[in-house]
Amino acid sequence: MRVLVVEDERRMAAALRRGLQAEGFAVDLAHDGEEGLHLARNGDYDIVVLDIMLPRLSGYNVCKQLRAEENWVPILMLSAKDGEYDMADGLDLGADDYLTKPFSYVVLVARLRALLRRDVGRRPAVLSAGDLSLDPARRRVERGENQIELTPREFALLEYLMRRSDEVVSKTEILEHVWDTFDTDPNVVEVYVGYLRRKVDAPFGRNALQTVRGAGYRLAGDGG
Repeated sequence: MRVLVVEDERRMAAALRRGLQAEGFAVDLAHDGEEGLHLARNGDYDIVVLDIMLPRLSGYNVCKQLRAEENWVPILMLSAKDGEYDMADGLDLGADDYLTKPFSYVVLVARLRALLRRDVGRRPAVLSAGDLSLDPARRRVERGENQIELTPREFALLEYLMRRSDEVVSKTEILEHVWDTFDTDPNVVEVYVGYLRRKVDAPFGRNALQTVRGAGYRLAGDGG
């Protein structure tokens, strides 16, 4: 899943990026409110982590502007301001959750995943395609009764494809959401799709991960 982190404290932003990437998220950073608003408007983000005390434009105003434009991307506000009225202001302006600094990183990740599950009712707690299932919270993949061990990158790729099951997804989209870049050689996607096939399809005689020539890849909603 693709996350925008808007945080002016650069060491904090870098730490958040490293931690979230380790959890399989693709992460973009913005260091002021105007840049954050621009990216949130124009990027295809699944969630935004938004600090309040930002230069150029406050997190409150970023959130207010996005909601005024009917941009309903889930927003989790981060702030050192821990007063009940500060929290109420953020939520009243349209934020979906509010976490005060210092915070538990485990709690942050859990709240992000909870928001993603709630988003527009299309993010179930456990993803499934036939007898293939993926539990983002427990980091667990199963084919029927068989647990499948995946690397973090393989897990992130499978999660993205399962969230888009029965849709054709291009290599460019996959690079943007799973690798957090357009600069990586697109052939790396083909390599990782091959890795996944050898783990989730081949041992079970299935064909869930399908190549659509000239277009990209599709994960069969029936599990292949």
